[in-house]
Amino acid sequence: MTLLKKRSSRGFTLVELMIVVAIIGILAALAIVGVKKYMTSAKSAEARNSLGTMSGLAAQRWSGEAMKGAIIADGSTIGTTHVLCTDAPPVPSAPASIKGMKYQSKAADGQDFHTGDTDGGWKCLGFTLDAPQYYMYQYAKTTKGFETIAQGDLDGDDALSTFKRSAEITGLEIKMSPAIEEIDPEE
Repeated sequence: MTLLKKRSSRGFTLVELMIVVAIIGILAALAIVGVKKYMTSAKSAEARNSLGTMSGLAAQRWSGEAMKGAIIADGSTIGTTHVLCTDAPPVPSAPASIKGMKYQSKAADGQDFHTGDTDGGWKCLGFTLDAPQYYMYQYAKTTKGFETIAQGDLDGDDALSTFKRSAEITGLEIKMSPAIEEIDPEE
């Protein structure tokens, strides 16, 4: 009887402790993978949101009035609608600026999102980012419409993730892709 009492009060065996440690290790590994995916998804939401905004602004520009403030001569006409902005350069200008880090765009006139005029560039589009960004953004006028692009290097390995949204103009109608094309979104 005393032998049975001694055994039950001894505590945990080494095997029991090793099983507990193994279970905790597996749970920790799963948690790390889950948190990494969550963080990547949260960061890539910036690109998806910005491309949606850029595409909407480009479509709005095409649909709206774009008349210049000049006097119209008697008997002449002037185009006032259905004008796309010309290309806007990438911001930042090189992927090295977003390699595993954020980029803070310059707020000075003539730099980053403050380039262009009423006919082209970022000023025409009306898009700007004031907060630090994980992605390099670009707007391009194409032969059929326009394309908005975001590229990022979240893990700093020189492999870029790319997000694109396109639009085509058919007749007097602008048709945007219903979803954003994603190439290596977790890079």
